Amino acid sequence: MSPYLSEFLALATIHFLAVLAPGPDFAVTVRQSVRFGRLIGLCTALGIGAGISVHVLYTLLGIGALMHATPWLLGVAKVVGGAYILWLGFNLIRSKPTAAPLDDSQWQQADLQRQSPGKAFLTGFLTNATNPKATLFFLAIFTTVVSGSTPLTVQGLYGLWMCAVNAGWFALVSLLFSSPRVRQTFLRLGHWFERTMGLVLVFFAGRLLLSAL
Repeated sequence: MSPYLSEFLALATIHFLAVLAPGPDFAVTVRQSVRFGRLIGLCTALGIGAGISVHVLYTLLGIGALMHATPWLLGVAKVVGGAYILWLGFNLIRSKPTAAPLDDSQWQQADLQRQSPGKAFLTGFLTNATNPKATLFFLAIFTTVVSGSTPLTVQGLYGLWMCAVNAGWFALVSLLFSSPRVRQTFLRLGHWFERTMGLVLVFFAGRLLLSAL
């Protein structure tokens, strides 16, 4: 691994800075954590980390380069990803006020009834896996930073590292926004907070769909 240390450090730095930039993953993680609590937020974060594996896999298989060389195929990916994020956004915008249980145990029981850990994981997974901006990012980083002579096994380790970093970062975001004090503050805003998150997602979806035209 030592011959590829400088390459790895460059890739890891660029990827980490990209992860810090707010986007659909951040908006969904915050919403899930505030609305449904810590467990659901963490499951969403794990789903986002797993979603990265999709981009890593098709990049290593050369499908990412094929999509880049075939404009209509990349356009389809943008439309599909944008449509999914748009659907998430509109669902949040339609959020209505709900009566909240006052007891913490009641909150936790109600949360699990409305959103299962499996569904939360799938939400995070699809949010990341269908994001065509991630496609472009991985294509760019694996063609400019990673040498063509780097073995696929090493590139695969790069991918695992990025999956772990994404999951870890959004797990921290989840822990922050699901802490009792922060969560109660946001819950006072109720449906207005969800509508704001919905508008953020619609904004990102709109940018993706416009870029596909």
